[in-house]
Amino acid sequence: MWTTAHLPEESTRPLNPNRQPVVPKPGRHRRPMTAVNPQTVKTSKRKKVWLTILAVVVCVAILVTAGYFTKVLIDSKYFFCKRSFKFIPIDQACDGKSDCAGGEDEVPCVSTFTVNSTFPVRLLTANSVLQVYSPGTGWRSVCSDGWTAEHTQTACKQLGYTKEPSSSTVPVTSLPVQFRVGPFTAVRSGTGNTQVHQATNTRNGVCQTGSVVALSCSDCGRVDSRERIVGGTDTVIEHWPWQVSLVQGGQHTCGGALVAPQWVVTAAHCFAGSVKYKISSAFAYSLHRLTWRPFVCRSKNELSRWKVVSGNTYLGSLGGSSVERIIINGQYDEARNDYDIAMMRLYSPITVGEFRRPVCLPPKAFDLSDGAMMSVTGWGYLEEDGKVSSRLQQASIPLIDRTKCSSPYVYGSAITERMLCAGYLEGGVDACQGDSGGPLVHTSSSQYYLVGVVSWGVGCARRGKPGVYCDVEEMMNWINTVIEKNP
Repeated sequence: MWTTAHLPEESTRPLNPNRQPVVPKPGRHRRPMTAVNPQTVKTSKRKKVWLTILAVVVCVAILVTAGYFTKVLIDSKYFFCKRSFKFIPIDQACDGKSDCAGGEDEVPCVSTFTVNSTFPVRLLTANSVLQVYSPGTGWRSVCSDGWTAEHTQTACKQLGYTKEPSSSTVPVTSLPVQFRVGPFTAVRSGTGNTQVHQATNTRNGVCQTGSVVALSCSDCGRVDSRERIVGGTDTVIEHWPWQVSLVQGGQHTCGGALVAPQWVVTAAHCFAGSVKYKISSAFAYSLHRLTWRPFVCRSKNELSRWKVVSGNTYLGSLGGSSVERIIINGQYDEARNDYDIAMMRLYSPITVGEFRRPVCLPPKAFDLSDGAMMSVTGWGYLEEDGKVSSRLQQASIPLIDRTKCSSPYVYGSAITERMLCAGYLEGGVDACQGDSGGPLVHTSSSQYYLVGVVSWGVGCARRGKPGVYCDVEEMMNWINTVIEKNP
């Protein structure tokens, strides 16, 4: 028997009558899903990549900087023996005793060199007339008879820095009176590659052509013609591209002048920290233009502590060229500041350009007169008992005749034949501590010549006490011989 089942009627009552109905609130609803923009994803990934690269670069820069200053700190206290792979205190380097295997710690040291011979080639007067020397006949001007481009190349190479050398002729009648009557010499044919002093024969009487050879060996000393040193003014390195800073143990110590891509001329007293050259602190403070510190030195003779920083307007110790040799004039007399000159040979030549360019070395008989204007540059003290300048300074000062400078009311007998004076007797403008070894230059025929090296003086810019400089013209025989003996 079939029966019919009765289903309950659909109820409209909520299952939980006590719960209040949920009413959507503004801002609480879910956002509808949209398709992701591929360009947005790419941009986000690109940002992450660049941020990662930036973080890596910053980390590397921090590590490199930390490594550099760690090395500077270690180098200031220790010498590393490469052969025996050990460190020794820096005071034990260059002390005359071998503390490393094979005497390695006694090799890279400041040395002295004395010249007992005459360098056989020189240039004469502002015209750069070529002269050669032989013991029998002395100095002779070279006639232009038979002179070739090969002779020009050979002669300039003997004289050091050579770039696009050229020669010209100068009439004998235009020479200074004492050189017009000779003696003269002329090259033999076929001797273009022979050193010029060995390629000539003495010429009796006058030159057949009536003229002598003048050389232009390089682009030295050429800059744009523009115009602290106490009383000086701010300048930029482009105007004085031969100016360098000698950095010892990370600190500016002296100035110097590039005279060839691998050679710097500076002052001997910049390296006077060994027992041999020790002097009283009072004397050093009153005379030397060195950045002042007591003469208690950690092996200033050890070459790895020195760097030559070039091409910078502002002082800095980063970078710089490593020094292969430091050679002090063997006749240097610290007690009298005489022969105050030294040379530094760089491990690698600098690249010549707008910011780095050698200055010309002066010819013999340059004949600068009393009052001729000079320029001195450096980062030294801006005032006596002051502090060094962070920016390169320059000042124009006149040459002072030696008889005036050696008079009793100036420096008296302290002035030797190897010195010259420049500045104002009334004071006010002068080089100072920290300018030591820097260049005193004079311009002639659009080229600058290194006339002097900052050496000493009593105080800075005092009345009646001008700056005293090593006379580079008097040192040319030594400079040329040093360059030739240290190729």
